[in-house]
Amino acid sequence: MTRDRAGLLEVRDLAFGYDGKPILRDLSLSAAPHETLAVLGTSGCGKSTLLRLILGLLKPGSGSIRFDDRDIAKLEGSELNEVRQKMGMVFQSAALISSIDVGANLALPLAELTDKRQDEIDRIVDEKLSLVGMKDAKAKLPAALSGGMRKRVGIARALVMGPKLVLFDEPGSGLDPVAAALIDELIVGLREHDTTCLVVTHNLQSAFRIATRMAMLHEGAILEEGTPDEFRTSKNPIVRQFLDGDPEGPLSEGYEATRE
Repeated sequence: MTRDRAGLLEVRDLAFGYDGKPILRDLSLSAAPHETLAVLGTSGCGKSTLLRLILGLLKPGSGSIRFDDRDIAKLEGSELNEVRQKMGMVFQSAALISSIDVGANLALPLAELTDKRQDEIDRIVDEKLSLVGMKDAKAKLPAALSGGMRKRVGIARALVMGPKLVLFDEPGSGLDPVAAALIDELIVGLREHDTTCLVVTHNLQSAFRIATRMAMLHEGAILEEGTPDEFRTSKNPIVRQFLDGDPEGPLSEGYEATRE
């Protein structure tokens, strides 16, 4: 059962499906200012779908998604774009534009969505690249960077608009353990910059490293949430199997699981 928390992001009774197949159902979740919330779950459980709904890229069948005191589910056009500018998104693939250099990738949203002067844009780009340790890569094309470097640039780009909330979709996906650990350190460091982070992942080592709070998504709803220490001592059999990596249990194929 989800705890009642007032937060920067409030998702309430959210339902969504494709072609009559439910993906999320009665999902409630909140993210408080300045915390790092890790949403755990098996592959294909709807974690990335949740991010798309929060961004307004998908519309829920029912429920509300309140961010910065507005219901994203009800917004369209310019109103939705205005709210999106207060969010940053870090994609699994980094999603950089391959034909322009790193600096131009970061400058693009500032040039298109604000009235900032070029010197202001340059200052912000340099500041965010320095924050992720990538200032020397400003003139390089994305293809010249390693996967971990591209992911760090993706984080810098997500920060250029000064978002209140940054969403991460499997931030360590495809990276070696050292590169993934560096990304985790960056996410932890964002708390010092008054940034709220929501990270969806199935990587437990990463989740326990970065999270101030955790929630597990199962069968379309939040099964359990709490601090990392509370998760470590959870008695829920589904959570326990997921954390222990046990091949036998309610998550395994053919097992009829019921939520406690």
